[in-house]
Amino acid sequence: MSHNRRVLAVLAIIVTALGMVSVANRIGPGHTGVVLEPLVAVALILLARRAGLSWHDLGLSRRTWWKGLKYALVGILAVSVLYAIAALIPLTRQAFLDGRYQLHTGAALLTALVFIPLGTILLEEIAFRGVLMGLFGQRNKAWLAVLVSSVMFGAWHIVPAAALGANRLISEIFGAGPLAQAALIAAVVAFTGLAGWLLCEIRRRSGSLIATAGLHWATNGLGVLLTSALWSLRIV
Repeated sequence: MSHNRRVLAVLAIIVTALGMVSVANRIGPGHTGVVLEPLVAVALILLARRAGLSWHDLGLSRRTWWKGLKYALVGILAVSVLYAIAALIPLTRQAFLDGRYQLHTGAALLTALVFIPLGTILLEEIAFRGVLMGLFGQRNKAWLAVLVSSVMFGAWHIVPAAALGANRLISEIFGAGPLAQAALIAAVVAFTGLAGWLLCEIRRRSGSLIATAGLHWATNGLGVLLTSALWSLRIV
């Protein structure tokens, strides 16, 4: 099989797998992704290896673990500082008051430390910054790898965008109705696409998925913990 055909075949499998995961998460029992997504992530790694990608292509080479860890720690620290500042400002604090995460401390910790890493970050990093970047970057087309990964990462968030109406600040900005919903989805896709680009750049510079996973967890996991704390303290 030629290189281009192999790329298209693997891309089709990835899109199909992600689509099935998205549907399963919507119609399956709670936290389906915690079980399903790690299995799909492993399957994608095996597929990528069979397609000729090395561990370095996938961002999983042991040679980059230490560098990736340093990037991850810096990212977590940076997000922590930004979130702390945002929580102190009344306007930006409203962005954290998401009704989905009005959780007690135990549930917030479980969500941040188990459900998010296994049910969100693992598959997304393997699929978007691992397999896709490795697949399209095999022949030194770094710009194409970043573009495909970022666009698909943005598109992946179309379905979850619908749930953001529970966020007080977001609902005040976009309002209600079909047009408002469409605007919200477009904004989420654009924002996550840009976030995907940033993660791709970190992956490219560090050579490691540990780096992107750390920053990805910080934005999601620390957000849940801060949101839970704000609700618990009744800081609204």
